[in-house]
Amino acid sequence: MKGIDCATPLTVETAKTIAATGMKFICRYLVPNTPSMAWKRLTKQEAEAITTAGLNIISVFETSANRSTGGAAAGKADGALALKEALEIGQPKGTVIYFAVDYDAQPKDYSVIEQYLGAAASVLVDYNIGVYGSFNVVEEMARRGVVNNFWQTYAWSQGKKSQYVNIYQYKNDQALAGINVDFNESYGNEGWWNTKFKEEILSMFKDIIGHYAAGDIEWLAKEGLVSGYKDNKFYPDKPTTRAESAVFMRRTIEYVLNKVGVSTQK
Repeated sequence: MKGIDCATPLTVETAKTIAATGMKFICRYLVPNTPSMAWKRLTKQEAEAITTAGLNIISVFETSANRSTGGAAAGKADGALALKEALEIGQPKGTVIYFAVDYDAQPKDYSVIEQYLGAAASVLVDYNIGVYGSFNVVEEMARRGVVNNFWQTYAWSQGKKSQYVNIYQYKNDQALAGINVDFNESYGNEGWWNTKFKEEILSMFKDIIGHYAAGDIEWLAKEGLVSGYKDNKFYPDKPTTRAESAVFMRRTIEYVLNKVGVSTQK
């Protein structure tokens, strides 16, 4: 799926314009509400506007390009700031917050980046942690097992794309809806969210988090039309059996008939 990231806050109008171009998600910043950061900060009002436009949100924390070189102390502090912002805007627990390594990190930096991400994760226990960075950063953090979600930029990547990427940023500094954006594409398990997500459903089916059909599955579950398995998973990409199809068809028919006032009681 196609999407963008941008530093410019979106209005209802710009979000709808972006959605009309075929984009499916927006990557926006969780940053503290300080004079130096507020200009690019995602707010609850903006999250509602993005959701209203039919788009999903990907959260990323970045205050400076090489902040991750601050190691564990910086990671713990940034994790606390990200948590405060996520709760304030209503980001559902279980979704992903990416932390940016927005420079050409070298092997000498990898251990301190690992410490930074690990410390952030220790604070954000109710969220999943991802990393944004170059091919080498993604590959190394995947090898070390410090995070499970990966957003790679083509910058500093020498034309290589990691096998681990959930999101790939492939072109920077483009104009769309009158603002400067970067173009991205996604491959599943992005960890995105919107303000319609309900934590009680997400907690039931943790494997739908980040799936493109998460909102539809959530609605169907809320209406009693679908249910999960005994392990509290939905298995959204698993083939449907004939029995499951029969159950869903009967539930759907009864649901529609009840909505129009036709009794289904025998």
